[in-house]
Amino acid sequence: MLRTLFSISALGLAAVAAVPTVASAQEGFTLKGKPVIAMLYYGPKNDGGWTQAFDEARVKIEKELGQKIQFVENITEDASVIKPAAERFISRGANIVIGTAFGHSDAFKDLAAKHPTVAFLNASGTTNGPNLESFYGRTYESQYLCGMAAGAASKSGKLGFVAANPFGVVNWTINAFALGAQKMNPAATVNVIYTGTWNDPVKERAAASALIDQGADVIGQHVDSPTPQIVAQERGVYGTGHHRDLRQFAPKATLCSSVWVWDKFLVTELKKVIAGGWKPAPYGAFIPMSAGGTDIAGFGAAVPADKAKLIQAERDALMKGKQIYAGPLADRDGKERVAAGQVLSDADLWKMDWFVKGVTTQK
Repeated sequence: MLRTLFSISALGLAAVAAVPTVASAQEGFTLKGKPVIAMLYYGPKNDGGWTQAFDEARVKIEKELGQKIQFVENITEDASVIKPAAERFISRGANIVIGTAFGHSDAFKDLAAKHPTVAFLNASGTTNGPNLESFYGRTYESQYLCGMAAGAASKSGKLGFVAANPFGVVNWTINAFALGAQKMNPAATVNVIYTGTWNDPVKERAAASALIDQGADVIGQHVDSPTPQIVAQERGVYGTGHHRDLRQFAPKATLCSSVWVWDKFLVTELKKVIAGGWKPAPYGAFIPMSAGGTDIAGFGAAVPADKAKLIQAERDALMKGKQIYAGPLADRDGKERVAAGQVLSDADLWKMDWFVKGVTTQK
């Protein structure tokens, strides 16, 4: 699915009772009446990955805000499905609607224009406005830490990575994973296979198996299902997960997981909406670990205690603003991509189509 392609074009172009009118853009957005929140889930709430992470966040948000949140599952990237689902919630009094897919973007833009007194937020979306904000996390930060765990546990220095599509949001996780592994073992390499889809356990199994056959003893991933971790455990190697703590599916294999902590961002953002005068980020919210984008869960027993301390120290540094894509940094062909003293821009992150030294890609 396309829900994680938070495009560069979108970035570049694009609890109290409230007062009864919508404020101007300068004054911010204010709800009419008490907050009533609804969520549109892209998939089933027990998918083990992307959607389940949102459902788990919903429970925590409810506790923090002291109110129930309505939700509906399987709202695919189809306007004929999205709009009726949102309209039903709005007709029942919802005035805050949260989407969870790239493909919800255009429908949310239309809905926000039609319902100016309703606040809309959309994960991995590409549209923004006076009452609409898209948001996504800097997943390369947590994947860098998982790469460190992989580099620490690997005996061969040969790592594999099962990736969905060759988009910037996937490529930045691959490069960060490699940089993390090379911090532990400068000679570490990462062999990547793209499946061409976000969630296809059959293709993911084939890719993970091929990588192990080629010598990888740790398998990283940026796909939706836990299949690569399951294959790693079956084959007696290690892995690192994505979206959620995948030790649930492969407790012996999974060393570390890049996990969404949406509640940390959404609780803060929803409180802003509820307080009134909310000003959505004009180009969407691009959330670092320190603000509740992603984090890590781990570590597996194969990560030595001294290496785990190093990973924790790097996590602390990221929380304080350390930049992973800081110069000098060259790609695998030797071309300078980030000059000394510089940091890769957000625009360049979104369109990343290059790889660092030690990464081999195949389709």
